[in-house]
Amino acid sequence: MPEKMRAMMLDQPAPVETRPLRAVELDVPALGEDDVLVQVSVCAICRTDLHIVEGELPLRRTPIVPGHQIVGRVERAAAPLTPGARVGIAWLHRTCGQCRFCLSGRENLCDAAEFTGWTVNGGYAERVVAPASFVYPLPEGFTDLEAAPLLCAGIIGYRALRATELDRRGGWHGARLGIYGFGAAGHICLQIARARGAEVYVMTRDRERHQRLAAELGATWTGGVTDAPPVKLDAAIIFAPAGELIPVALRALDKGGTLVLGGIHMSPTPPLEYSLLYGERRIVSVANNTRDDGREFLAEAATVPVRTHVQTFPFERANEALLALKNDAIRGAGVLVVQ
Repeated sequence: MPEKMRAMMLDQPAPVETRPLRAVELDVPALGEDDVLVQVSVCAICRTDLHIVEGELPLRRTPIVPGHQIVGRVERAAAPLTPGARVGIAWLHRTCGQCRFCLSGRENLCDAAEFTGWTVNGGYAERVVAPASFVYPLPEGFTDLEAAPLLCAGIIGYRALRATELDRRGGWHGARLGIYGFGAAGHICLQIARARGAEVYVMTRDRERHQRLAAELGATWTGGVTDAPPVKLDAAIIFAPAGELIPVALRALDKGGTLVLGGIHMSPTPPLEYSLLYGERRIVSVANNTRDDGREFLAEAATVPVRTHVQTFPFERANEALLALKNDAIRGAGVLVVQ
């Protein structure tokens, strides 16, 4: 008889209020020759999971087990990974390695890429399979709960910081960075930016949880999501999936500033006046991540060190966890405890 495991599965997209994830028993997945089987300890939830569950991202596989911020222990693998090793699994599951994007260091843009919890089953399960070359050894300074949000919120936030190009435009010390939306990615991104010497201005609609946490983590100023910061910004990142914030953020940018869009999905963008872009302001999106992003970010996060703030949920309450995320009711990052 095949060995079984518990999982939370999505059959069809639906509002999370209807509890579309259901508890199931699945066969433990078989391994390919380059795969590793990981026993999942915890899996952080992500707004991308919510987009998949509610159908804002079209399903690429039906049914699907969501989840792509996975921490666990190797159960079976080929060398160099050994059983018992602690590893992390992130959004980028596999790439072709042969297209022009992969060959030019841009594997995040691979047309044949597969994604954990979207095109292959993810971490809302007791076990998960991933290519050995796409898993990350995790720094020892983080517990499983602390490490889980680093694997997407952290990595994507890190890539968004790079996309500001502040490192080549005068450096980070004294730079003015704006963050719109302050969930899991925002609270990690702020810590990296502060450690590099930037001033950080946070715009978010939740005063009690998110603005207070931003202030505790060293934000120079916090305000409402459409409030104008007290100074012009050198760069800004929008983590909220709200297209209507693009003109708001552009008005806050100084000349030559960069606006980075940090999500995989965003609501429609309103018409933009050219005056908002004039002055060599620019808009750039962030798409997925490369493995180098993950390795570099985890090393920097350990050096800072980043301290993730987490709210835990039992594995079987994945629907409730996503509902809390949808309602901005999580201070920091939500994490499912699987084992």
